[in-house]
Parts: sequence; structure tokens; C-alpha cells
Amino acid sequence: FTLHPNSITGSQRMAEESVAIAAARNEVVARLNGAMALAEGPFPRAGLTLDGLVEGWLAEGPALAAEERLRDALRAARSEDAAAGRTGAGPHRTDLAVRHLEKGRAAGECSTGEQKALLISIVLADARLVAMQSGATPILLLDEVVAHLDGRRRAALFDELCALGAQAWLTGTDRALFSGLE
Repeated sequence: FTLHPNSITGSQRMAEESVAIAAARNEVVARLNGAMALAEGPFPRAGLTLDGLVEGWLAEGPALAAEERLRDALRAARSEDAAAGRTGAGPHRTDLAVRHLEKGRAAGECSTGEQKALLISIVLADARLVAMQSGATPILLLDEVVAHLDGRRRAALFDELCALGAQAWLTGTDRALFSGLE
């Protein structure tokens, strides 16, 4: 839908929809964190948080208060937003923050291999969560997924994919990296 942010009903609806989006994201992140907490194996546990204004307001109080604060922020920034041609406040400005829990470091401070392992941990947790909630495993499309993994983690990934019973498509440029699947 398209709303004009200058209308009162437009600001109200934008605030309501924005807070609903932020609340839904918070729920998904909480579920993913729960699924990752139960995971075992060589993939590091990732801690996910949402870094955004609306999510922060939801953590501080009820959704109606967050809607009011966002509505006020939208109104206050109306001139700036019109000049910029975009809205400066809302869930579209939220970032997903990932931490390597065992090392206590932000993912951006980790090596490329550690970042890849963290990402795989998140993808596997999401696949397990989808399987638990829907009763059906998702189809996984994993591009260059084994490129930065050592042999132990490659084998663990292959074992996890088989255990999930998921249909998985894996791509790569080095056939030898997939020898564990043969």
C-alpha cells in the first residue's frame, strides 16, 4: 500500500504498521536465538539482536507507546524527510546485529571463516525452526557454502543437512570440497 506521510491517517497507519513489523521481527529473532541455543556441533552460537529505534521503543514499553513515539518522530521530521525524499525513522532503518557468543565479539570483528560459520549456524537454526513449526523442512539454496570451511565443519554441515532431511542445493567451484557427500 502507499500512504502519504503528511496525512494524519497516513502517519498513524505508518506508525501502526511499522510497530507491527518491528514486533514481528523481535519475535523471529527471539525464536532464532532459542533455536541456536539448542544447537550442538562445530558451528558457533550466534546471538542476534535488532538495532533500531522502533525495536528499542518496544523494549521500553507497550506497542501503543511505540506507535505514538514513531508518529511524533514522523511528524517532527516531515520537512527533512520531504527534502531528502525518504523517511528517516522506522523499521527500514533497523540493523541485524550478530555476535559470536563463545568469543563475545561482534561478527564484523571475526575472521571470514568465523563469519561464514556464524551465518551457517543462523541458516541451520532457521531451517530447524521452520521444520518444527510447519512440520516440513525447507528447501535450502546454499551458494559457495563450503568455501571457507575446514574439513570438520564441512562434514558437520553435510551431516546436519542430511539429519534435517531437507532438500539442499549447494554450489561451489571446487568439486573436492564436496567429496564428503559422495
